[in-house]
Amino acid sequence: MRRWIMAGLLASITLAGQSACRVSAMDEATAAPQKAVQQFTNGESQIVPAFQKSSEWIQHHLWVETEFDSDGNGRNDRMHVDVTRPEQTDTEGLRVHVIYESSPYFAGTGANGSQYFWDPRQPLGQPQKKHEIPPAIDFQKDMGMISDSHVSDWVPRGFAVVHSSSPGTGRSQGCPTVGGINESLAPKAVIDWLNGRAKGFTTPDGDEQVMATWATGKVGMTGTSYNGTIPLAAATTGVEGLEAIIPVAPNTSYYHYYRSHGLIRHPGGYMGEDIDVLYNFINSGDPATRKYCDCEVRDKVMLTELDRITGDYNDFWASRDYLNQLQSLKAATLMAHAFNDWNVMPEHSVRIYEAIKAKGIPAQAYFHQGGHGGPPPLKQMNRWFTRYVCGVNNDVEKDPKSWIVRETATRANPEPYADYPHPEARIVTFHPEKGGYGTGKLISGHRQSDAPLQGQETLIDNFSFSGATLAKAEWTQHRLLYATPKLKQAVHLSGTATIRLRLASNRATANLSVWLVSLPWTDSRVITDDVITRGWADPQNQQSPSESAPLEPGKFYDLEFTLQPDDQVINPGEQLGLMIFSSDRDFTLWPDPGTELTVDLDQTELSLPLVGGEAAWLKALE
Repeated sequence: MRRWIMAGLLASITLAGQSACRVSAMDEATAAPQKAVQQFTNGESQIVPAFQKSSEWIQHHLWVETEFDSDGNGRNDRMHVDVTRPEQTDTEGLRVHVIYESSPYFAGTGANGSQYFWDPRQPLGQPQKKHEIPPAIDFQKDMGMISDSHVSDWVPRGFAVVHSSSPGTGRSQGCPTVGGINESLAPKAVIDWLNGRAKGFTTPDGDEQVMATWATGKVGMTGTSYNGTIPLAAATTGVEGLEAIIPVAPNTSYYHYYRSHGLIRHPGGYMGEDIDVLYNFINSGDPATRKYCDCEVRDKVMLTELDRITGDYNDFWASRDYLNQLQSLKAATLMAHAFNDWNVMPEHSVRIYEAIKAKGIPAQAYFHQGGHGGPPPLKQMNRWFTRYVCGVNNDVEKDPKSWIVRETATRANPEPYADYPHPEARIVTFHPEKGGYGTGKLISGHRQSDAPLQGQETLIDNFSFSGATLAKAEWTQHRLLYATPKLKQAVHLSGTATIRLRLASNRATANLSVWLVSLPWTDSRVITDDVITRGWADPQNQQSPSESAPLEPGKFYDLEFTLQPDDQVINPGEQLGLMIFSSDRDFTLWPDPGTELTVDLDQTELSLPLVGGEAAWLKALE
């Protein structure tokens, strides 16, 4: 009986098992296939195999209508836009977030010869010789897809990638304005289209509409240089849907790009460039509108108001300064820049970062020690977009605010800090002692009232000598150089240095250049050169960058201005050198040699933000 009962139980269990297997197989056969979705691990968007096959991505281009008519034809301009998105946006009804880049460079750029630049060999304060206009940029009338930048990084992670040509470039209508309001409203229109608030069309002039039904409306923008300026420009409009931006080496003020404290100054590597030259360099739009744009934008506005005589800050420049336009900005902002970027200098990002922090908007900063460009590591960008575009709570807002690549590290390995400047940075004051034709002393601490007077020293301007040549010279009257003792321990500079000085000129106009350098000059430091930081100013603008007046020869004037922000560790064995000179061959105009600048050493101070302040500095000398 027991054997019969056990046999029955075993048969029942077996049948039950077979039945369960059959049901499971039937469920698998009839169940709907799982749809592809974005996946997140450790607070980052992950590559999803279903999104990886590029041959299955959907690509198309269109024109988005803006709210402005910058080419004067009576119709609102349309921007050329392209889209690359996962096929699941069509086959499965998937809606995706967007990574967006806009640029004036996508359709080609103009000739770059010196004849198309302003001649730096000019007297100061005088009208300058006109330069040649470069040949017209070939119009890419059949251009379809605009760019493939960012596509391989973000589409496999389940985003769409969108590009657009900025106004008056490529197949986008309108006029290039180099920082004008239409360059802010153009990307705003694209974001509005992604949110269903603006119209898109299949052609630049037709009526057949294109809808972004596949988009969630959540957008992150990024790009480098001019392409990094446009995300900030878009964010200043406060457009709904732009959740986060990562501007890399952005030009945040065209005045700060082409001027410095009232002085005409050129970006490093582009001697003689000014805003009209950049206009010519990007003017790749429809030839039918170029004549209008050249006349109304370049000739009537730029060449009239850029003011290459005084270099003063005016309404034209103020309208192209995004620091003045941050009232509506609400996008979480990760700024990225290099401390040795002498093209778009680091102040461009630091000034915006500080203002955004003050507004209480989520902000981080990534800095490295190289030259122009260099985005944050993809991991850091991913965390930023995952948090603020995708809405995944990965606690990125609790991360350190500042990420700085140290001098010997790779860009992928920044060191975290609580903020920039370093919270423990304190101002240490230095003053020069006579001997600047060779190398005078640079002494820390405030000048004592009973200290021996140092008197005055005079330098003679000569643009023929580069700043590097002057810094390496054992003795020269063309600059004044003062140096600290050699460091016995490393010292960490973090923040913005300030120079205060009293000087007189024997002429009504003069350039003024100041470098902070590492001595002895070796050309072998691990960063780009022996320059730690530098700055420039026009003595005629000692009261304000907006007001200048001819100098009275022989009269002393008090000036105070900032050098470029920095964060460097100065190593043992090095000296900090303060070099004061007049024309900087690589950056300023080149007036006839012979201008004499006399510096009152007793009224001259350099203020450096050093981590640990005076105590750390004194320890570094022990």
